[in-house]
Amino acid sequence: MSSPTPAAAGSSGSSGSSGAASVIKSNWQQFFNGKTSAATRISLLQNGQTYASIIKAQSGTGLAASATATVTGVVMESATTATVSYNIGVSGASLNNQTGEAVYEDGVWKVADGSFCALLKDENGGTMPSVCSSAG
Repeated sequence: MSSPTPAAAGSSGSSGSSGAASVIKSNWQQFFNGKTSAATRISLLQNGQTYASIIKAQSGTGLAASATATVTGVVMESATTATVSYNIGVSGASLNNQTGEAVYEDGVWKVADGSFCALLKDENGGTMPSVCSSAG
């Protein structure tokens, strides 16, 4: 069973705000889906290779495997950035009314690394992982 490929890896990414919003929603939900492969998740994260070891480590946990995200809104800020409102569900619990950023990088709409790091900080009891301080 292969993982779905990231949406809009081609040319449709930033043309038209409603099209871009749809792609952002799809890619965001795919990134936070526990069933998405680590390689695909890395490709959907800004500077993904920087966080590869964390993503691979999380992929091996039962908690991560049950994760889902529901995008509740996308506001295009520019041709390369958007604000994303979303909820995350993990093992029956939910983290609602979150706000993050999507960025258009290398022809793909991705979860901004700052948004990912904010969630890692919450997961680590308020401590920012060192990889986040040294990244981009």
